[in-house]
Amino acid sequence: MKQFDTHRIFSIGNADEFEAVALDMFRFQYENNTIYRSFCDHLKKNPKHVSDHLEIPFLPISFFKTHQIVSTQRKAETIFTSSGTTQNTTSKHFVADIGLYEESFLKAFESFYGKPEELCILALLPSYLERDGSSLIYMVKSLIDRSAHPSSGFYLHNLGELHQKLMALEQKGSKTLLIGVSFALLDLVEQFPSTLKNTMVMETGGMKGRRKELIRDELHQILKKGLGVDHIHSEYGMTELLSQGYSKGNGVFDTPPWMKIITRDTEDPLSIQPNGKTGGINVIDLANLYSCSFIATQDLGKVHSNGTFEVLGRFDDSDIRGCNLMVL
Repeated sequence: MKQFDTHRIFSIGNADEFEAVALDMFRFQYENNTIYRSFCDHLKKNPKHVSDHLEIPFLPISFFKTHQIVSTQRKAETIFTSSGTTQNTTSKHFVADIGLYEESFLKAFESFYGKPEELCILALLPSYLERDGSSLIYMVKSLIDRSAHPSSGFYLHNLGELHQKLMALEQKGSKTLLIGVSFALLDLVEQFPSTLKNTMVMETGGMKGRRKELIRDELHQILKKGLGVDHIHSEYGMTELLSQGYSKGNGVFDTPPWMKIITRDTEDPLSIQPNGKTGGINVIDLANLYSCSFIATQDLGKVHSNGTFEVLGRFDDSDIRGCNLMVL
């Protein structure tokens, strides 16, 4: 199997370079991913017919629940799984090179928030800690391990201890990142309302069946009031991706250079929409070298002219997963 130069993925500096890598990635995955190739052939699309990244077929994300989506014969170094119940099947992401994931999330995090060594990182992710195979836990644990602050760490249900830690860090003026699942952050503000001046608060979405789903604006208003912060940050990621988008407030997300969001027509899934119109979110994640980089998600969103995007909801007939916040 011909090797792909991974250095090209993380050195993209402009639109032309993204285009070139995306087209080469499509060729690579068409040749090496039998499931994806069959899907493309069904649509009568192959590298001979594709000259623009917008023409590349996007694999429905549900395929990760029913098939092993791989573009290599290498054995998976780890398998990330989505959260689920007995009523639905979980997605599985077979990761052949965990180093790609580590390089992707670390470079992206540093570009948005600086080096983790300069932060105290506190994680309130009980639902993810209570199961195996969470890509979010892998990422946050790696960031915590890189943090040089002795107070960095995970919190399960010990909200009182977390509150005391936050207050102690505030008194010291420590630059802090609190990353948490939505329902747990709501528990925190109900039991221990605070005023945080040196702490960034990032929600990862998801009520996990613990609470009624809220629109994002309502959630953020509650958290801002309860924690005394001006902005609530958000992370857009999922089991099937090795890259994340980040929002520093107002629900507007940006992506690293090797990740791009476009939208498709909700009535015609093969039709790409212009910026500014609400549609189904398609993701190009070039870090997904050994699975599939072109994924049609079940999220609804809108892309702005500068490439930033908003997540506006989910398709009515799709299941709600813990990594996504329902927005009506």
